Amino acid sequence: MTILCVRFQLPPMYEAALPGLLGLLEEFTPVVEALPPDGALADLRGAERYFGRSAVELASVIRVRALALYGVDCVIGAGPGPMLARVALRDARPGVTCAVPEEQDAIAEFLAERPVSALPGVGTATARTLCEYGLDTLGLVAAAPLSTLQRLIGAKAGRELREKASGVDRGRVVPNAVSRSIAVERPFDLDELDPDRHRGALLSAAEELGARLRAVEKVCRTLTLTVRYADLPRSRTGGGGTPVSTTRSRTLKEPTAHSASLTKTAYGMYEALGLQRARVRALTLRAEGLAPADRASYQLTFDPVDEKVRRIEEVADRARAKFGPRAVMPGTLAA
Repeated sequence: MTILCVRFQLPPMYEAALPGLLGLLEEFTPVVEALPPDGALADLRGAERYFGRSAVELASVIRVRALALYGVDCVIGAGPGPMLARVALRDARPGVTCAVPEEQDAIAEFLAERPVSALPGVGTATARTLCEYGLDTLGLVAAAPLSTLQRLIGAKAGRELREKASGVDRGRVVPNAVSRSIAVERPFDLDELDPDRHRGALLSAAEELGARLRAVEKVCRTLTLTVRYADLPRSRTGGGGTPVSTTRSRTLKEPTAHSASLTKTAYGMYEALGLQRARVRALTLRAEGLAPADRASYQLTFDPVDEKVRRIEEVADRARAKFGPRAVMPGTLAA
């Protein structure tokens, strides 16, 4: 067991603590890959030799330090490779590290009864296609003829899926920095037709996105809107049918973390789509091209209303930090 997949139990508004928690992992190994907003992969091969402890034993130390230094608990999966560690994370819970055995037969047994969606990279559409043909567990996928998988999901994807389902983990941990984007999703309990509900979800997402950007002292240069629609019948070959989602991006006039600016841009992208009676399942806003707020340039304005709104925003941020994210919100969202 040389790879850990760690998920810190961070409230959404405390993503700013992630860099410090990554630094905690880097005390054990320099090979740490951030998985924003709240996770990381750590390669402990060198640490096991240096400390004379197994990865599972080191996981216990990491958990204690995260609690002691940051007041943050975590769940940890361990495995011989990154993919297996991420699968193990699904069964982990606070205080108990879930570990995948190292022997190939034991790995195959560990994976056999798990659903195909347990594999990282297997999305809803791929899982649905496989399940339609009775391949709903990793054991069944591993035993299926390669030609069958390639016919269903493509040559390269079928080969890679069969390898992963058999426990072959060719991945590696790639050290990186914290993600240069932040995303907020607003799913609907039922497929939503009402444009007013769509706009309300966008307002809520933009408010949270702005607050999270300001919490980490970042501004964004680009805003991306993804509209995910209700699942509609598609041909088995993947042709035709209605698109599952639509994505639009817009570069902002100036880098910002101002919720009102983000909301206005989000509304503009939504209106440009011209949706009519669209059954929307979820809306996602992603802030991209992040940069430090203190290095961003702004157009000077002498608008007293804008200045007042920004000051109110600062006060609201302090209230949310003290009393919770719902302490202050737009009146249209309070109902």
